[in-house]
Amino acid sequence: MRRTLYILATGIFGIATTEFSVIGILPQIAERFNITIDKTGLLLSSFAIIIAIFAPFMMLLASSFDRKKLMLLVLAVFTISNILSGFSVSFNMLLLARMLPAFLHPIFWSIALSTAAGSVPKEQSPAAVSIVFGGFTIASVLGVPLATFMTSLFNWQASFILCAIINLISFSAMLILLPELPAIEKQPQGAQRTILRKPVLWINLILACLMIAGMYSTYGYIAVFLEKVTRMNNIEISLMLLIFGFTGIGGNYFAGKFLSKNITKTTFAFIIALSLIHILLYFEGSQFAPMIIVTGLWGFIHTAGFLISNVNVTSAASEAPEFVNSIFTSCGNLAVTLGTAIGGLCIAHFHIRIVIWSSVILLVLSAIVLVIKQYTKFST
Repeated sequence: MRRTLYILATGIFGIATTEFSVIGILPQIAERFNITIDKTGLLLSSFAIIIAIFAPFMMLLASSFDRKKLMLLVLAVFTISNILSGFSVSFNMLLLARMLPAFLHPIFWSIALSTAAGSVPKEQSPAAVSIVFGGFTIASVLGVPLATFMTSLFNWQASFILCAIINLISFSAMLILLPELPAIEKQPQGAQRTILRKPVLWINLILACLMIAGMYSTYGYIAVFLEKVTRMNNIEISLMLLIFGFTGIGGNYFAGKFLSKNITKTTFAFIIALSLIHILLYFEGSQFAPMIIVTGLWGFIHTAGFLISNVNVTSAASEAPEFVNSIFTSCGNLAVTLGTAIGGLCIAHFHIRIVIWSSVILLVLSAIVLVIKQYTKFST
């Protein structure tokens, strides 16, 4: 079963690289199409908003099909989308090519995460899910920095071709090595929707939304921040993203361990630690050497955020794993959209460094929600 988890992680690696690789090349795309940085943020936010709107519906529609074949279809579409992106001659064409695979994205995430959680005893599920989330972390370690590095070596189109190759490799690994995953017995849609009546699910969704929005309000523009504030060139930015991702592997691993012991304490520690990291970013952002250390710490804390958010949400409705994971996928991408939109507004109307405080405010709000959850009826 552990082999299955690692294969699922390779698929997550492919689609996560596609979704987030644009973070490192927004300045080059803005220059190529003569548009503002906040407009290039649409390449990330539009992808996310489609997932946010359609995730639960797509999973309900696909739940009766063979799960392995569904995941292979998703990776095939992602490969084609990246090829189209690499040959885009206008920003609108690039935006459309980016939006194409977003409709299928939640199917892969929901199946992969629910398969991981259901493959082990309940108390071990956070650790199993953390392995699959490791694909997301490795995308941060290798995918996003490599896409940025390809841009610095060649051009921005090369980064999308790289993403196409990564998804093709993931497709091949899954086709050859993943065991069959027939469709599970389909629950009545009414039975699945009953989880939406749980107050604890909604409070956990609000908590996850605020946490992830806080993460991406600044992280969505990390390349811009390092270029404008820290005064780094493309190669230096690529190396910083590599540091960010490598430390994130450790953060993701330890988060899985701590979540197995206490979800609430791990969540609270994450919120406090990430808030402090952002404050450090504000005061040390213009200093080259300190930013190397701060970026490493930032990656270690930041990367655990999706896993922590997922465990909070799915623990509230374990009786409908794929449906609740699709809801989480919707929530997470809505949060990415919210975070990048807020960050883009800060950049457009204030100095780039002010974006830091948008993240801090969102994280403080998430801490307030967590406290409310613990000391009201929502904790049960």
